[in-house]
Amino acid sequence: MPQVMTTNATVFCPHGFRGQTTVFEPTWMVNGGFVLAEGDSGQIPCTFIVPCVGYTLLSMGLNQTFLGGRRVILVTDFNQTYTRLPLRIAETHTTFDNSTAAPVPSGQPDAPMPPELADVIPPVVTAVPPGLAFSTVTPTPVLTMAFSLATEHPNLLFLTMLNEPTGGNADITNGLPPGLVVAPPGGAWDTPALTVSLTMTVAFMTALGPGRHHFVMTGVSRRGLTGSFDVVLTVT
Repeated sequence: MPQVMTTNATVFCPHGFRGQTTVFEPTWMVNGGFVLAEGDSGQIPCTFIVPCVGYTLLSMGLNQTFLGGRRVILVTDFNQTYTRLPLRIAETHTTFDNSTAAPVPSGQPDAPMPPELADVIPPVVTAVPPGLAFSTVTPTPVLTMAFSLATEHPNLLFLTMLNEPTGGNADITNGLPPGLVVAPPGGAWDTPALTVSLTMTVAFMTALGPGRHHFVMTGVSRRGLTGSFDVVLTVT
């Protein structure tokens, strides 16, 4: 059973900076914190070279609890920073929401929690190699990295690129033509174990420019739990 998320929740970006959430419609309090609903947002004082900045909370639609017509956010709902990286959210209160997206008919007992929603084990994401280097003086024709994702109840995956020299970020789940190929593309994750490869050409890596470039794979389970892995490409 997931907890409802409140303004007292600890929210961290992957770089370890804590966010502060603002409630749009302060209605329901739990242990001194206002319960949050879809659309509430927060700021993160992240000082990473590509700062996370903030977030807007979205519901995965797994519960039937609403505030003012907006679905209440669960601690387990998958949410991202504005740089498309997963948030880490935790609560200490004991107010849980075990409603499900399919409403229970009046007079009928609650159905058991489906296995995919009762799963509390985050996905495991790894990569080979864990880091890469590219030289524009003696270029390698192509470089490839392979991400491995595993969970009992897979849902989605996201691949994000963070460019330290420019401070930019991009969703590269479908690749980034010309020169960056993701296989399979699309972000669908429907088998318990999946390998996703990313191949970069000389032209693509040269265009990135000197410096560190992050390729972050995030896997999301049906419950909304996440695992991620950051492969750093150093261009010289």
